[in-house]
Amino acid sequence: MKVAVLGGHGKTGRAVSAALVDRGATTVPVGRADWADLAGAVDGADAVYVIAPNLHPDEPAYVADAVAAARSAGVRRVAYHSVASPYAPAMPHHLGKARSEDLVRRSGLAWTILQPGAYLQNLDLSGPVRVPYDVHASFGFLDLADLGAAAVTVLLEDGHAGATYELASRVATVAELAAEAGVTAERSDDPGTHPWLSAMFAYYDAHGLPVGTLSLRALLGR
Repeated sequence: MKVAVLGGHGKTGRAVSAALVDRGATTVPVGRADWADLAGAVDGADAVYVIAPNLHPDEPAYVADAVAAARSAGVRRVAYHSVASPYAPAMPHHLGKARSEDLVRRSGLAWTILQPGAYLQNLDLSGPVRVPYDVHASFGFLDLADLGAAAVTVLLEDGHAGATYELASRVATVAELAAEAGVTAERSDDPGTHPWLSAMFAYYDAHGLPVGTLSLRALLGR
């Protein structure tokens, strides 16, 4: 099977591509340079895995272009990399993913949507952990290797068309993860680099980002 991975050069795309190769699939990483002829870039693929750049200013437009290219190239299957809790009005970039999910569901393609929690790999646990939100807030954390395994499962195996899966490897707080690693965790100031990030940190303060683990365990047969 041949799978085009849109956004295939980032850490998410690399994790998905590596897992696909381990299962004997052929991968085609598609980057920004390929968007001039996106239909040509995905031509011959059996499926497309769609990952938008972080904090994309118009993710629905990005996903609409990806879906249109897939249809034009005759690709029949699409998996969309969304986010846990996409309809969260306090987080603008989550809402962009909620609208994108709707586009995927109405694409006419055989679709599957993955809703990952926060990546464990986003935390550096080699020393004191400092994050700009409450270290005691609850999160569903996802290991990138588990994401890759889940993506491969929905792309290569039958029965996942029309499904939406929340993905988390475990539920914990940053403080708990730091304690397990033998380091401290404390809240730092919001760097204020992007208003969407500031909104996300405020949401995390109030609600965390809980994600159940059952879907992932079921997908991976654990």
